Amino acid sequence: MMNPAKGNTSLVLLSLLLVCPICTSLDTITPYQPLKDGDGQLLLSNQKNFALGFFSPGISNHRYVGIWYNQITEPPIVWVANRDAPLNDTSGVLSINGKGNLVLHTQNQTTPIWSTNVSFSISSTNNSMAKLLDTGNLVLVQQDNQHVTWQSFDYPTDTMLPFMKLGLDRRTGLNRFLTSWKSKDDPGIGNYSFQIVTTGYPQACLYMGRTILWRVGSWTGLRWSGVPKMTSKYYDVKFVNNQDETTIMDSTILNLSDPKVFSKMVVDESGLMKRSLWKETRWVEYWSAPQELCDKYLNCGPNSYCDPYNVVIFKCKCFPGFEPKSSHDCMREKQGVSMCNNGEGFVKLEQMKVPDTSIAHVDLSLSMNECKQKCLRNCSCMAYASANESEGGIGCLTWQGDLVDTRTYPNQGQDLYIRVDAVVLAQYAKKNGLTQKKRMLAILGVSVAVMFLLVVSVVFCFVMKKKKEKRHSTYSYSADSTLRYFEDSPSRRDLDGTRRNSNFPLFNLRTIIAATDNFSIANKLGQGGFGPVYKGLLQNGMEIAVKRLSKCSGQGIEQFKMESALIAKLQHRNLVRILGCCIHKEEKMLIYEYLPNKSLDFFIFDETKRSCLDWEKRFEIICGIGRGILYLHQDSRLRIIHRDLKASNVLLDNALNPKISDFGMARIVGGDQIEANTNCIVGTYGYMSPEYAMQGLFSIKSDVYSFGVLLLEIITGKRNSTYHHDGPSSNLIGHVWDLWGEDNSLKMVDPLLDEAYPANEVSRCIQIGLLCVQEHAIDRPTMSTVVFMLGNDTHLPSPKQPAFILKGTYNSTYRSTSATSNSINEITLSKIDGR
Repeated sequence: MMNPAKGNTSLVLLSLLLVCPICTSLDTITPYQPLKDGDGQLLLSNQKNFALGFFSPGISNHRYVGIWYNQITEPPIVWVANRDAPLNDTSGVLSINGKGNLVLHTQNQTTPIWSTNVSFSISSTNNSMAKLLDTGNLVLVQQDNQHVTWQSFDYPTDTMLPFMKLGLDRRTGLNRFLTSWKSKDDPGIGNYSFQIVTTGYPQACLYMGRTILWRVGSWTGLRWSGVPKMTSKYYDVKFVNNQDETTIMDSTILNLSDPKVFSKMVVDESGLMKRSLWKETRWVEYWSAPQELCDKYLNCGPNSYCDPYNVVIFKCKCFPGFEPKSSHDCMREKQGVSMCNNGEGFVKLEQMKVPDTSIAHVDLSLSMNECKQKCLRNCSCMAYASANESEGGIGCLTWQGDLVDTRTYPNQGQDLYIRVDAVVLAQYAKKNGLTQKKRMLAILGVSVAVMFLLVVSVVFCFVMKKKKEKRHSTYSYSADSTLRYFEDSPSRRDLDGTRRNSNFPLFNLRTIIAATDNFSIANKLGQGGFGPVYKGLLQNGMEIAVKRLSKCSGQGIEQFKMESALIAKLQHRNLVRILGCCIHKEEKMLIYEYLPNKSLDFFIFDETKRSCLDWEKRFEIICGIGRGILYLHQDSRLRIIHRDLKASNVLLDNALNPKISDFGMARIVGGDQIEANTNCIVGTYGYMSPEYAMQGLFSIKSDVYSFGVLLLEIITGKRNSTYHHDGPSSNLIGHVWDLWGEDNSLKMVDPLLDEAYPANEVSRCIQIGLLCVQEHAIDRPTMSTVVFMLGNDTHLPSPKQPAFILKGTYNSTYRSTSATSNSINEITLSKIDGR
């Protein structure tokens, strides 16, 4: 008799076989063995690393032929055949036609939708077959001699794979470059491309249409000057520049050193270059560009360079011997002074991305000394640099005329020598050092001083150590006592009445230093009121964001304890996830999940990046922020008032999903309490409700007000307090209110949406935003009501006059002392006396 359990299992398996389509795999496509979409067939590489088949991207119903990684979850598409000629159904067939070409057609029509279009002799038309290599390269070969007549690597789409070449092959005339998808749902040729420019001295550039967005820089012999050093053992880029070709190739050793590691470089639909590795379970992004303002092509004018690391704010600096002509351009300090055989020379600038090499003169046979003499003899030569630093400086680049698109880098780049007159040369010689004799005397003096100071330091350190131990008796530098310090704080006990939280990890300082490369400026993501934030990479491949408390920060230890203890207890998809903290002596750091797309203000207040946000994505962001605040106000175990909700405190993950961050200013109130009072007003002008800014009264309605401001900013793409309008209202809220009264509020909608939005839904969101920023807190809806209104097409009440709409005033009740006293929108207040 059959075992009932076994019988049931057999029935389940039988039903699955009957219901699920059966996927079959091929190893080749021949004239007698096509690949059909309706049959669910796949063409697999020998080791099954890659698969070729039919697919529909995202939410699209169109069908394409593409190649993807076969052995990972959610594999990315790395190549598309018919990217601008999609199929409308599953009738597609990929086959070898009578002329020996690989063609895509439908089952009912043999006219090719896409073809390899290779010319064959009559005798070889039935001798072709297509197969997929373990490099991801689809090749069309002759069966008798395995001669490759066509390959997909010659026609890349948006992804560069290992062993794929980009650049110009002069023997065949092929110029291989990457082009982005139009969108995540459309693999058609998009706006962005990554190409090797062969004029002058070869360099790589990212384009939007025909406009250069970012110039990677020239090849230094080891890497592109504008790309960071890749320390991973999986990266090995080859550059070839000869009479036959000018190409680059990523010769990453695939599946030899580690069979679970895959690599790719992508130009995505938002115009970013991204370099990633797949390690066992996920993609790890090692590098992306452009990221900084200095990355923008021609961001600084001629004869100047961008230096973001040695100044407090971004600034263009003139080359030696030049002075500012305008905010971005530079000109010679002394016009008409001869620099031709008149004692002129060169000043060296280190760690530079050299000027645009498409206009450089190249001589690869010269040494650096010969290069210098060549430039010195040519009175039109403005600068020189090495063309190949990896081979002892062999190779010479010289520039005549203006020097453009130059910047500095930390720990990378190369030396650039700028031509200056005799006076400037003498000034720099005096500035840059002493004579050899003075140096020797200085070294001797320093040595004696060091020995003396060493003895004094030993005594001093001993005394200071005793004082510090007494001063920081609250701290302990072992893991257990650090946790005890942290958990015994009043803020921690106030959270849940307990004194232990073993689920909150503590990171060792050495681990954080290694992850951030000793807090390298290259890893710095930004600066806030708390202090700087750095990107880090743990040994297990996890990317993290490290928030380091600055010694001069207005947000001290109480805010640190509040944020770390608070976020550890909050779990919601729209709140940033904290991974732990690090406390060592005076160092205090919070460790978060790393979100690669930075903050919301980075997108909505930048015209280029804002264009990537269509209305559907903006509405998703609005709803996500609303759900996050609702969770804080109502659904979490603790009732939290954020008090500093703004665009820069909303981070975006890979899919641009919003996550609320920065809880250092948050306050916990009782389960039934909705309002409190404070003498320490914190927050950001432009987002603060009137009752909080003027009277110190904060409540859940304070966050509602901030949400309303943020909602209107997302719709309009403009900041609230920095928006100026020649009318009765000086800020964004006031202008939207004026237009609302004129029944013309859609006039304020971001023009980059190009009217491709549902007018009723946008108008409804504007009305919800105005309801949230009403002057009196009692008139504003709760977040539960706001979320309900966003998700349901119900009748909305008419908003009353909002606050902060008159020039120089808050409203008729609250007046500021001047028209500009509350105009700052970017500074987070850590302490202001309440009135």
